Amino acid sequence: MSEETDVIQQVRAEMSDVISPSFCLAKWHHTSIYLHTGQTHSCYHPRPHVIPLENLRTRPSGLHNTPFKQQERAEMLIGDRPSGCQYCWNVEDLGPSYISDRMIRNHSISSGRPQLVEEILTQPWDFHVNPEYIELAFSSECNFKCGYCHPMSSSKFFAEIVQHGPYTMVKHHTVSIDGLSVYTEDDNPYLQAWWAWWPDVSRTLNILRITGGEPLLHKSTWRLFDELAAHPKPQLELNINSNLGAPTKWVQQLVDRVCRATDEQHIRHFQLFSSMDTWGARAEYLRTGLDLTLWEHNMDTYIRGTHRPLSIMCTFNILSVTSFRQFLEKILEWRATYDTLIPTWNPQQPYERKIRFDTPYLKEPLQYDMHLLPKEDFLPYFDEILDFIQINMNEQDVTKFSQLEYERFRRVREYFATTTYDPRRIREGQIDFYRWFTEYDRRRHVSFTATFPEMHDFWTHCQQLAI
Repeated sequence: MSEETDVIQQVRAEMSDVISPSFCLAKWHHTSIYLHTGQTHSCYHPRPHVIPLENLRTRPSGLHNTPFKQQERAEMLIGDRPSGCQYCWNVEDLGPSYISDRMIRNHSISSGRPQLVEEILTQPWDFHVNPEYIELAFSSECNFKCGYCHPMSSSKFFAEIVQHGPYTMVKHHTVSIDGLSVYTEDDNPYLQAWWAWWPDVSRTLNILRITGGEPLLHKSTWRLFDELAAHPKPQLELNINSNLGAPTKWVQQLVDRVCRATDEQHIRHFQLFSSMDTWGARAEYLRTGLDLTLWEHNMDTYIRGTHRPLSIMCTFNILSVTSFRQFLEKILEWRATYDTLIPTWNPQQPYERKIRFDTPYLKEPLQYDMHLLPKEDFLPYFDEILDFIQINMNEQDVTKFSQLEYERFRRVREYFATTTYDPRRIREGQIDFYRWFTEYDRRRHVSFTATFPEMHDFWTHCQQLAI
């Protein structure tokens, strides 16, 4: 175990002793808010829920402190496990050596800030807290329509559903837009509540992460930079999720804004995140709109222009399995190209790699769930990936993998190896898999069987079930 993983385990024990074995600081101090749909959740594992508009008229902090979240907080304080957090419970139930996102967040949120826990222990369970970490989506405008995304998060996907209708041939993830309210940036009561809350929440906010859609296409993103220039927040770390598929001129504008914001100390720190789930033609199939040549060019423009790291989010799913080794080879190639350490503000981790990645596991929609794959045929891919990381692991070498990166993928491998779904759910998912990607190919003019020839036997099996 590395020093970092040891500390995470220590914090887990401390939180369990002081508060409860199910306590998660993210339920109070992390929030994802989708202003264009008026929804929120504490992290990306629980399903988002609607923010009651009536709660915002007097307290815009209701964007985060919803009655639903307050009830889950009450459950955690007495040691109960909220059902929406099942992903972390599944990981932790694998054994004491496994690190869940709950444990990572308890460590990262509490580090150097014991007052956050003290406040929770001394305040009523339903008090309104200003979170230290906010993920915020201003708009759904996007130039991609990733297969596992949703029309609420991608204007391109929304337009596809308008043109072709929902994927009614599948049982799961039909992605209907019926009853879906998507506000524009010009007329959105939730966006108005955000800017009303901003003067208060920004005083103590530690990290603000802008998501989408594609943030570089949102005018509110550039307004945020203007607000920070007029009223600097020197304690704030600003992060942006970008698909890096926008025209390079927008990436160059981001470079210019980031350099000014950091050089003039409008903010404490900036990080850019980009999603990539595998590599090559399989990646472009999975993320419709992706041009790998443009993506690499924009990555280079950003890194060389800002001298800052790029964090790659690998949402590991059924289409990642067979080619993820190749993606890891690309990461090593990039790390060799950008082979210098970046100083950080964190004294516990004073330096970081220019290319970083994480491997969260995709649970929904079901047809993208890796558990649909026969373990006897596909577990060797997981073993090969894990072996490749281990062989190329060196904490002191910035061109290699870290212990924590190894541990994060090990939990993905073990989750695949040990988790068993009900046979009926597997059958439903495999039928959906065939029907979904058959229709996906028709609508998007691509071919699953040509792109993933190594999955021919699995495709044939799913086809036979669906006929």
